[in-house]
Amino acid sequence: ARERNQEPVEALFDLLVEEDGSVPAVFFHHSEDDMRLALRQPFTSVGSDGSAVSVDGPAGPAHPHPRFFGTFPRVLGRYVRECGLLTLPEAVRKMTAMNADKIGLQDRGLVRPGYLADLAVFDASEVIDHATFERPKQYPSGVLWVIVNGRVILEEGLRGSDLPGRVLRGPGVPRRGAA
Repeated sequence: ARERNQEPVEALFDLLVEEDGSVPAVFFHHSEDDMRLALRQPFTSVGSDGSAVSVDGPAGPAHPHPRFFGTFPRVLGRYVRECGLLTLPEAVRKMTAMNADKIGLQDRGLVRPGYLADLAVFDASEVIDHATFERPKQYPSGVLWVIVNGRVILEEGLRGSDLPGRVLRGPGVPRRGAA
């Protein structure tokens, strides 16, 4: 509003009109203590509403939230390794099988015959996020391989050009007794 020399409400509505009703924003709505409390709960899974974006080119917002690049490495590096808040198996379950259960995906979330396991191979002693609010487009360290739909998309830390991913839609009904 100050930059536009407008009243805050007027600036807000002008931005909404200029951006067709969608203005991305970064909100600070919970504290570190809140995060730690949530992660310790047995019913809390780990996910992100961040999108897949590129560090270069037009594929993504100019200044995304750091979670776009760092949600899962942050949990593994900071909350598992550095803080000891979760065990590694707990964190992996909260990021995989627990989420598949929540949205009712019948063939994802576990490594088992007949399942379409997408895999991330990481070095538990090195995995960590680097994305910050000031510099969000930074890839994490310690992620060595990523396999999506049986095809390697990241090998020895170097990404390839193959993009075999697809949108997953589940019925939203819990399986295996998940809440």
